[in-house]
Amino acid sequence: MNPRRSSLQWRFGSAVAGLLLLMLILTLALWFRQTHDERETVEIARQSTHALLLQQLRDSGQAQVRQLADALTNPLYYFDLEDVGDQARDALRSPGVAYVLVYDPEGRILHDGSGDIPAYGRPMRDALAGKVVAAKAMLVQQTGAMLDVSSPIFVGDERLGGVRIGYSMDAAAQSEEQTLLGLRERLSSVNRISLLWLLAMCAGLGVVCILGAVALQRMLVGPIQALADAAREIEQGNFTAPIPATRRDDELGDLTRAFGHMRDSVARHDRDMRRAAYSDALTGLANRLAFRTALDQRLRELHGTGGQLALLFCDLDDFKSINDTLGHEAGDDVLVQTASRIEQAVNTIGAVGALVARLGGDEFVILLEPTPGEAMDEIATRLAEALVQNLASPLLLHGRRLVLGTSVGVAIFPDDAVNASQLMKCGDIAMYQAKFAGKNCYRFYSRSVDEDAMRRLRLEQDLRGAWDRGELSVVYQPIYRTHDRALMGAEALLRWAHPVEGAISPDVFVPVAEQSGLIDEIGERVLRTACTEAADWPRLADGSRPFVSVNVSGRQLRNVGLFAQVVEALQLSQLPADRLHLEVTETAVIRDVAHAADLLSRLRNLGVRVWLDDFGTGYSSLNHLRRVQVDGLKIDRSFIVDLLDDAGDLALTSATMAMAHSLGIIVVAEGVEQRGQYDLLRERQGDYVQGFWLSEPLAAADFTRLLG
Repeated sequence: MNPRRSSLQWRFGSAVAGLLLLMLILTLALWFRQTHDERETVEIARQSTHALLLQQLRDSGQAQVRQLADALTNPLYYFDLEDVGDQARDALRSPGVAYVLVYDPEGRILHDGSGDIPAYGRPMRDALAGKVVAAKAMLVQQTGAMLDVSSPIFVGDERLGGVRIGYSMDAAAQSEEQTLLGLRERLSSVNRISLLWLLAMCAGLGVVCILGAVALQRMLVGPIQALADAAREIEQGNFTAPIPATRRDDELGDLTRAFGHMRDSVARHDRDMRRAAYSDALTGLANRLAFRTALDQRLRELHGTGGQLALLFCDLDDFKSINDTLGHEAGDDVLVQTASRIEQAVNTIGAVGALVARLGGDEFVILLEPTPGEAMDEIATRLAEALVQNLASPLLLHGRRLVLGTSVGVAIFPDDAVNASQLMKCGDIAMYQAKFAGKNCYRFYSRSVDEDAMRRLRLEQDLRGAWDRGELSVVYQPIYRTHDRALMGAEALLRWAHPVEGAISPDVFVPVAEQSGLIDEIGERVLRTACTEAADWPRLADGSRPFVSVNVSGRQLRNVGLFAQVVEALQLSQLPADRLHLEVTETAVIRDVAHAADLLSRLRNLGVRVWLDDFGTGYSSLNHLRRVQVDGLKIDRSFIVDLLDDAGDLALTSATMAMAHSLGIIVVAEGVEQRGQYDLLRERQGDYVQGFWLSEPLAAADFTRLLG
């Protein structure tokens, strides 16, 4: 053999062997790259699928718990365990639900969806129970393979308890595994075929191997990498990332098409979730999140341009009475009609581009953009007037006509505020100023309004705990019998000695307590204190025992627990019921005559006397006196102050006393500050009088000494 020839053959063989070895090395390198891409694709798909399934489970769980909490409000309020059990069992039968617990405010189990309720009355002692009982809003917790969703249940400010639903995550994990199994099998199948194809090409010529490798890269690795890139985009929330178009009829084509279908399905779910997240389920308007997003975007667009926006806050007047008297279903109907009327008002003034949203409850807000040729405040004024007019028209609700009205607050950007939070705060403050101005009107934000609101806020904060700090006290204004000026009892009055501002008038802090809900706690303490101190008062000269009268606010009168509070105060103090007189205003009574009549009738049957306070300043309707039985009327001081100079006031006062006496009702005149006023009332045969001319309000010890 010729060495040179042998050398060429060796070189050729070596070249071929080297080429094959190189192709083998390249093939192995390409294979390992494909395997890595497969694992990465599966892992990305796993993470995306897990996150989506977990989010869907959380969202569906929150929606189910919210719906169940709403459905349980009335059954818990009336302690209807049968209805509670039906609702709990229905929820327990839902797919993936492991347990359902309905609990009371102390965390004791009321129902678990079982027939005999073996856990009834037991406190929840699991690791999540503490946070569940303490939560004031919906709470989602996860432990192991269980997702716990809970929500407290309120009626107004009263907490009735709550509901918990546990969701097993095994079903979600199984669904996730099934989804990934198909993807893994498809990728494995493609890679097996690819490996056989690559090994076959390695046996051919180097050029064929190179061309085959290039073709493999274009036919397999590229599409898989494109799918991996698309998966990453989907994971980041970008559902518009392109997916390679293919007409292939093999596994890779199936995988590409399946991935595209999965992307479209996830995109639809995402759109549905965003639609649900950004719209109000009841009215169909934008919700708080959507409104805040739009407001932030518009303010960014207007920043530095000198443009303006108007923000209008709308809050229905006395909406709570609808829910309390007619039920939440009627309240929802009112909100739907209100949303429609607000949109009509916006369309009426031609506000192009205005955004109407419901922030929650009975609060609505409108974002108003400027109209060419018209000032922003003029547009806002026209819309505010249209809103007040439209919403003041009677609502037709189940055959009944209701008149609510609305309070509207207006804030202008950038005149009143330069960012979204400040603008919404200013609109809210202006709306509350409209309520303070008498409701059913509108007000523009002003700095003085803000200062008043801040002062009211400070008063509310200082009022919390004022009783425990010893700042609040009860004094007693003596009440005398008119014909002989004999002391008969006293009216309990609340006084606040503020450590910084000194004595604050009840006309200032009582409305704050009413609006904030603090009047419930303060009123109950005043009632207990008055009963306890009156129980120790000595007998009068004629041997009788003096009475004490206690004012009951409109909010207390609507409180279902008032009767129980009166009974408890009488029992603890041992004060006879006939020595306690409760004073209620006519305005508070007419808000719900049926409820007031029933409650006051029960109190009178208990022996408590009921007086109608501030008579003459409200409707002064004989019909109310017929429907709501009372023992006495208190003529308002506004009639007594001009009794000597105004013949009309004298005539009205005389007529009121004659009318009351004809009905067997005693008459008390308050605000007597002159001897002449007292003499006229005695001539007109008034029953009782009180006022500074007779005596100023006295501390408990001073009044006891006055009784002698």
